[in-house]
Amino acid sequence: MRCVYCGNGESKVLDSRPVEDGKAIKRRRECLACGKRFTTYERPEDFSLIVVKKDNSREVFDRNKILSGLHKACEKRYVPTTVLENLVTDIEKELTNRMQREVPSKLIGEMIMERLRDVDEVAYVRFASVYRKFEDIETFMKEIRTMIKNSQNGSTDGSTDPKNK
Repeated sequence: MRCVYCGNGESKVLDSRPVEDGKAIKRRRECLACGKRFTTYERPEDFSLIVVKKDNSREVFDRNKILSGLHKACEKRYVPTTVLENLVTDIEKELTNRMQREVPSKLIGEMIMERLRDVDEVAYVRFASVYRKFEDIETFMKEIRTMIKNSQNGSTDGSTDPKNK
């Protein structure tokens, strides 16, 4: 911490105490060069994610909005709420760890679909149909064919093959 009087970068902390109901720490410091005392405050950085929409508008990341979309996609499917909450938490952590304040909505949508595919394939197709704006049955069928092809290539026990069910 630089001294406010001489600009020296070395100081020692004489006293620390929580302030603002524990949301900040007040530190009394003494400059090691000039000996003058000064006060600093330490607060956690307010790191809120901003979602950049397709039309370039921006809004604060809202996990409840994602959860609502997931609940709609999983309607009448046996997918526990805790699984969906963990999915959103996982996405939120990954986005926060990237340390980018602004995140394109497209990236969030792709992250949701990638994880939802592993949770429930029907919910995935429902979500994808809205997210990717399927306009006709052929687009819908193309997505399903891709899923079937990927599951057959990635599965060794054949359990995802519809004939085995």
